[in-house]
Amino acid sequence: MNSEIQINIRELLHVKSKKITDPAGREVAILEDAQASKVAEECHSTVHNVYIEALTLGICPYRYIRNREAISLKEQLRLAKSRVAVIGAGGLGGQVILLLARMGIGTLVVVDYDVFDETNLNRQALSSMETLGKPKPEAAAVTVNSINPGVKVIPCQVKLDSSNASEILTGSNVVVDALDNVQDRFLLERTTKKLGIPLVHGALAGFEGQVMTIFPGDPGLKHLYRNEGAGGDKSKRPESILGVPTLTPALIATLEAMEVLKIILKREKIFRNTMVHVDLETGQINEFTF
Repeated sequence: MNSEIQINIRELLHVKSKKITDPAGREVAILEDAQASKVAEECHSTVHNVYIEALTLGICPYRYIRNREAISLKEQLRLAKSRVAVIGAGGLGGQVILLLARMGIGTLVVVDYDVFDETNLNRQALSSMETLGKPKPEAAAVTVNSINPGVKVIPCQVKLDSSNASEILTGSNVVVDALDNVQDRFLLERTTKKLGIPLVHGALAGFEGQVMTIFPGDPGLKHLYRNEGAGGDKSKRPESILGVPTLTPALIATLEAMEVLKIILKREKIFRNTMVHVDLETGQINEFTF
């Protein structure tokens, strides 16, 4: 964004923003979405850029007013400037995408080569009768725009492999593993380690799931899988045998999204070298430290 557009946006923000009293009775400057859209249109820019300039000036986009006690405006700005790649836009990835969009991650790279079919309707947050047959990254872009126009989505309808992984992931602050097989996970881990990017791993089957964050230099997935070829037979994978009811990806995605926030905002207690295992049916959550 050039400096002239930036100046114009800031001048308009002083006019379009207003003061309100928040739910705790404190005065705060806010910018409503309708006004953000007008500023973006008048300045030939994007709502994404308008949000960043507003937060820089200490003006809270009204949609984030309920974030303020848990996330400061400076932290909200950091999220708005962040880029997260989500690999897989199905049951797990779809939920992660929606959560991160609502939290205000500025740019989401969505990677998936698949299209929606009827078997996805039981659990995949981005699937609907209207999206059947449509590419998952395309549906992600449309849905996110309808939820938060301040988030840019870069859809990539490809299968991540050794020929494209580095190019797709370069520039991301965090990468989220929402894949469904071990081989692709190891490829993803190798690439993120090479690029120096933290990886948030998640997997599930039935009513059980697991989450672990892997930083470059960590042993990572070899703690969880005996070898890279594990689970090669799709019919024998845990999710094929145990199924994937919608409750499990919703919870595991929440844990993954929280890991993303903790990494970007430098919060404590990241699940690094620690695998969190959740069993929804028994109500147990256990940590295994390596």
